[in-house]
Amino acid sequence: MQTLVTVVAYLVQFLGFAIFARSIISWFPIDKNGPVFQALAAITDPILEPLRKVIPPIGMIDISPMVAMLALFFLANVLTSLAF
Repeated sequence: MQTLVTVVAYLVQFLGFAIFARSIISWFPIDKNGPVFQALAAITDPILEPLRKVIPPIGMIDISPMVAMLALFFLANVLTSLAF
């Protein structure tokens, strides 16, 4: 059971880092149809799209990735503390 919780915690952390990477990449003029961006979009859209429907942008800034990362890293921290 401890191993399963640890693996899930690492997967949640990976998802948080994927959202961070997508946010950073979006600042640069890259091809949105490129394989890196498409892979990150496929991984992160299931988390970000529902949040974007609930959290409105502040001006031109979308804060849903920041909210998602905070929630995911908090969840990973809770899972890690449960595992040990």
